[in-house]
Amino acid sequence: MSSKLFSVNSPILKCLKTFQNTRARGFSAGAASLGSVNLQGRSFLTLKDFNADEIKRLLWVSGDLKQRIKHGKQYLPLLQGKSIAMIFEKRSTRTRMSTETGFALLGGHPCFLTSQDIHLGVNESCRDTAKVLSGLCDIVLARVYSHSMLEDLDKEASIPIINGLSDLYHPIQIMADFLTLQEHYGSLSGLTVSWIGDGNNVLHSFMMTAAKLGVHLKIATPKGYGPENSVLQEAQRLSKQHGTQLVLTSDPMEAAHSSNVLVTDTWVSMGQEEEKKKRLKDFHGYQITMQTGSVANPDWTFLHCLPRKQEEVDDQVFYSSRSLVFPEAENRKWTIMGLMVSLLTDYAPQSPMPKF
Repeated sequence: MSSKLFSVNSPILKCLKTFQNTRARGFSAGAASLGSVNLQGRSFLTLKDFNADEIKRLLWVSGDLKQRIKHGKQYLPLLQGKSIAMIFEKRSTRTRMSTETGFALLGGHPCFLTSQDIHLGVNESCRDTAKVLSGLCDIVLARVYSHSMLEDLDKEASIPIINGLSDLYHPIQIMADFLTLQEHYGSLSGLTVSWIGDGNNVLHSFMMTAAKLGVHLKIATPKGYGPENSVLQEAQRLSKQHGTQLVLTSDPMEAAHSSNVLVTDTWVSMGQEEEKKKRLKDFHGYQITMQTGSVANPDWTFLHCLPRKQEEVDDQVFYSSRSLVFPEAENRKWTIMGLMVSLLTDYAPQSPMPKF
């Protein structure tokens, strides 16, 4: 066979060199795919509306900002000249602090509005409020009781709307959870997450996300406290589409078996105070303890979105080295920053794409 020699400046050698440099920087076909994702101008009401590449892109941007700002000590005024309206019908430590400090750290101006400050749906229609805020700020984060309120805002607004929590979903919490797990385990695909507790908004967001990231999901809830049927049907469809497992049971130990991650949340959400006595009785046996972890995978960890009550998880687990709750809480800041930057700018991550 004859061989051909190429000069240093030949197009073929240049192409090979470019390919090698690209690989050296940690990029791949997957990185090219995520690199083309553009979320600018989108709203973020539920992760049901976001595909696998879009969720991975958000995690990539979030981790990139954390690396550059926290560890690299860089100042990145990516949101300079922009403002956010933060509407809070429900109080919160993590959602308020992460959004307010994160937006300011990026050079923007956050404006905090409670039900005492704004006429949302009371003296002023949701439609009118959405149109007014669209002319006064660049983005809205709303933490509300009813998910329909978010949908109404989004329908009438000309700026992005972020779900800071609703009765149906809590998507910004799940982004922090998956960034935390990615940092701890190195990748997400193949992990098994076990939810032990109430079939609430946080679980619903897990169900809309896990399969898209290759994560298996096992759910243990007491009878009568399972997830919404419409959410379950969509989760089953996603699980089948992405080839992951989705298991439902009422036995916490069955759910915990061979799991990598044990997760729970409050058994009594805001607005359910009158049900507390009954709920505590119905959730008896659902507390996460070291005994629960004894049937999990040897590398098991624990997550809780906080605030936490002792009946949900005991101190031995909550304050153990297996607990990731405080890195999880901190990551609320980096993931909301990543989300806001992605919805308001065309920012491209500077760090190599992480393994998913």
